[in-house]
Amino acid sequence: MIYFDAGATTLQKPEAVARAMYRAVGTLSSPGRGSYPATRAAEETDLRCRTLAAELFGVTDPERVVFTSSATHGLNIAIRTLVKPGGRVVISGYEHNAVTRPLHAIPSVEIAVADAPLFDREEMVRQFAQALETPADAVICTHVSNVFGCRLPVERIAALCRERGVPFVLDASQSAGTLPVDMAALGAAFVAMPGHKGLFGPQGTGILLCGADALPLMSGGSGSDSISQIMPDYLPDRLEAGTHNVCGVAGLLAGIKYVSEIGTHAILAHERALLARMIRGLSDVRGVELFYGNKELQSGVLSVRMAGTDCETLARLLSEHGVCTRSGLHCAPFAHRTAGTLDTGTLRFSFSPFVTPEEIDRVCELMYE
Repeated sequence: MIYFDAGATTLQKPEAVARAMYRAVGTLSSPGRGSYPATRAAEETDLRCRTLAAELFGVTDPERVVFTSSATHGLNIAIRTLVKPGGRVVISGYEHNAVTRPLHAIPSVEIAVADAPLFDREEMVRQFAQALETPADAVICTHVSNVFGCRLPVERIAALCRERGVPFVLDASQSAGTLPVDMAALGAAFVAMPGHKGLFGPQGTGILLCGADALPLMSGGSGSDSISQIMPDYLPDRLEAGTHNVCGVAGLLAGIKYVSEIGTHAILAHERALLARMIRGLSDVRGVELFYGNKELQSGVLSVRMAGTDCETLARLLSEHGVCTRSGLHCAPFAHRTAGTLDTGTLRFSFSPFVTPEEIDRVCELMYE
């Protein structure tokens, strides 16, 4: 198998992730639900994961690292906290349905799209500045397009938000573990990320970094302040109703350790080298259209189209040779509309540290065939 779908899930993970989850099944109970060794071990695992995540992402207080089931879960919390019925929100033209669908579910919300041509960072900043001339409840922006791998100028967009006193929400689904993400430097109200992509945790895990107070989506047991019939007013308990995915947190901790030890700069350098190799290998393939900009501002993602072959057919043909890719709209119709690929979608190759140059060469050979 040649796995080029890390943008959806990093199927190839450090061995330590599976080992940590296996150990957790028989040794970790529910944190905050007892005083015996298995609960204390679970609490310690939770705390170690929060602490390591706080160190990696520039969060001063580990209690502001909240466990979620996914980035989508975290984004829903952030959006429901900041955006009220009849309010106004500004987003980029490259947002995932994890942002746009929760916004559309809020009655009478005005969604202003700071649109810009693909890879045009200067125009994007101008569009955000113009959109923020009108008051807004929040700005929500992806760090990296899940379709095209382009890095959005989030540092400058966050600075605009600070100048205007508008809460900034970052979707780090495609950047956490690959690009530096610094909560404090951004001054973000919230940063949401999945555990199962660049952090190499299992599916069903995620993190919400909370720079602002948040409203819970769910209520229930938290293992704390049990006499009260309202959720605790402190983090992380306020947002973590119910029993934790303890085995998932154990795996996520191992994944974050892996990222911290290797370093995001090394991971990004490897993925960009793979990206450059694939661009060179596919540039002369007849009928192939490549979507990329400045490779120094792009992560390890490359979208392509092939004249005369729809993307789904191309993905199926590659799959017959053991190559795993993603075709279609990638849950991001806004991005495809902005790039002019809404009618066709694209075929996406997305890389991880476990992809080799030889695998890139093999796929390029198959595309020539």
